[in-house]
Amino acid sequence: MIGAFFDIDGTIYRNSLLTEHFKKMIKYELLDYKIYDENVKKTYTLWSERMGDYDNYLLDLTKVYVEAIKGFSVKDNDFISDQVMKLKGNRVYKYTRDRIKWHKKQGHKVIFISGSPDFLVKRMAEKWKADDYCGSTYFVKDGVFSGEIGPMWDSVNKIQALNKFCDKYDIDLSKSFAYGDTSGDYTMLNSVGNPITINPSKEFFKQLKADKNLSKKTQIIVERKDIIYKLDLNTEIID
Repeated sequence: MIGAFFDIDGTIYRNSLLTEHFKKMIKYELLDYKIYDENVKKTYTLWSERMGDYDNYLLDLTKVYVEAIKGFSVKDNDFISDQVMKLKGNRVYKYTRDRIKWHKKQGHKVIFISGSPDFLVKRMAEKWKADDYCGSTYFVKDGVFSGEIGPMWDSVNKIQALNKFCDKYDIDLSKSFAYGDTSGDYTMLNSVGNPITINPSKEFFKQLKADKNLSKKTQIIVERKDIIYKLDLNTEIID
């Protein structure tokens, strides 16, 4: 069996599902905006004005989000999560949307492995008809989120999840595909015969370029506005 492993945030989805969920929690006044304003706004502003690092912004956001969702009811969360999918679920890259369809037609196992919360990854997998999925686990106790999580945003946990899926579906990694955009996806791409990176971060681009094995076989796809580019690792980084 051939597998197609997809990261979601920045690879399929043109932002972060966690970010969208956080914003909706604030919009519906289930969280105080001050939580975001006092803890994340500075890092986001640096990123949005292209003076800061995207990975740092996501890390700060995730830390605040994990604390903020503690005590949040499952009932309210289901409403917010459904709203995220209803309003934002189609905001995906054309390239990866078409690749998902292509893999499905080939009979490949399409699997989403994402650092976003499992309840959002589940909904995204159902929407785009993935065969299986794995996200960061947000544990629940007595109908509310306990604050305990099982992360899935780093390379170590992602490769462990990928290996479990390989055992489950008898997947041949040498013929399989993986799609990602940041360093958290490194081991996932490194494990397959057909690694593809979508709009890679500068850090990830450099990491791939320094790996002689990956640099020979990795495809680099950049989608901006209404055009899709195919680059290579010899492309010059201006800044």
